[in-house]
Amino acid sequence: MTAIDPSIQVLLIDDDPHLRKALSQTLDLAGLKVQTLAEAEGVAERLGRDWPGVVVSDIRMPGLDGLALLAALHARDPELPVLLITGHGDVPLAVQAMRAGAYDFLEKPFASDALLDSVRRALALRALVLENRSLRLALADRQELSGRLLGQSPAVQRLREQIGALAATHADVLILGETGAGKEVVARALHDLSSRRDGPFVAINAGALAESVVESELFGHEAGAFTGAQKRRIGKFEYANGGTLFLDEIESMSLDVQVKLLRLLQERSVERMGSNQLIPLDIRVIAATKEDLRLAADQNRFRADLYYRLNVASLRIPPLRERGEDALRLFQQFADNASQRHGVAPRSLDSQQRAQLLTHSWPGNVRELQNAAERFALGLDLALDDATPELPVVSGGLSEQVEAFERALIAAELTRPHSSVRSLAEALGLPRKTLHDKLRKHGLHFGGGSADDAD
Repeated sequence: MTAIDPSIQVLLIDDDPHLRKALSQTLDLAGLKVQTLAEAEGVAERLGRDWPGVVVSDIRMPGLDGLALLAALHARDPELPVLLITGHGDVPLAVQAMRAGAYDFLEKPFASDALLDSVRRALALRALVLENRSLRLALADRQELSGRLLGQSPAVQRLREQIGALAATHADVLILGETGAGKEVVARALHDLSSRRDGPFVAINAGALAESVVESELFGHEAGAFTGAQKRRIGKFEYANGGTLFLDEIESMSLDVQVKLLRLLQERSVERMGSNQLIPLDIRVIAATKEDLRLAADQNRFRADLYYRLNVASLRIPPLRERGEDALRLFQQFADNASQRHGVAPRSLDSQQRAQLLTHSWPGNVRELQNAAERFALGLDLALDDATPELPVVSGGLSEQVEAFERALIAAELTRPHSSVRSLAEALGLPRKTLHDKLRKHGLHFGGGSADDAD
């Protein structure tokens, strides 16, 4: 079966070799990239929905004829332009084909200009259809990402943009994030928004695997490969073929396993334990870590070559303490969901509880916050581990109390380690200029300097 070049503009199908050659030359001289076939069998199955070209086919052919081809193509993509070539006695069939959705038909003999005009109009229509599809898909992806990664802080908005950009590629990705920050949520989003969305998503936590079984789990084994290997086992990499493999806590892998992983990433093939056969793979690998792999490599705890191979495309998930008021939004969302799930009346946070949420360091990140929201929905105390400052007692109107509350929150955040005003601003969910203004307004200082020289 002849492979179809995905970059061609015109697929010409006709069982007459002389007509096929003449029409191919006409299209080629007009600067169009054309591929010819003598039969229509299997064509529909080999053209994807994002193929950018048009099909030109004779109606009467042995085997699968032009009308049957039209039906098969439109069953997969109703908007694919199909031009049919007809003999003089086939005009009634051509009319039938137009009603069935054919883009155009040309009655033999026809002028070259008529063919070129029809093909060019069909190509312009195809380009417009694919552009509209892409825009609709991008909009749907943004909406889906907003539903998965809640929050309006600049750090989260930037993360959503990065996920959207990387999802459309085939690049392996390294996700950096603290415990509970949502690394698997990001990995699933990369998979579900990619062209691999219909393939498997296989998640495995390398830190949870015993050293004695990690190679078998990842790479598979043949019967008899080691004591107790009674039958063949398909490893996670092979099982993920055609899709995505998410490998969490990659820093916990032994150096020996890292060598095999590096080879797999470079050769895109896997060799089961006890076998000498390489199995080609079409997978995307998304690795995640909570450690600084560069530091681990400098300390010889992680292979430097594997680190550089993984670090081509990386995503950093901001910890919850850097997301400002996102903590309140997420908490309320989780608490409302828990109230509905448990069949209890929803509760509202008071000002002291809001202050606790905003000033808590959240070492367990979103996972810790979700547990706190669950307890709150059940009527229990927040039970946050680190102490939070009491709200200042201020007499006066609402504006005075709001200013005192704002100053207390900024002052509390200033007690936490921040390398720059940018980091402090992201933690508070404020633009840097706004933060400068508020620091001056409240007489607060960053890093031992004034608000004017802090940056």
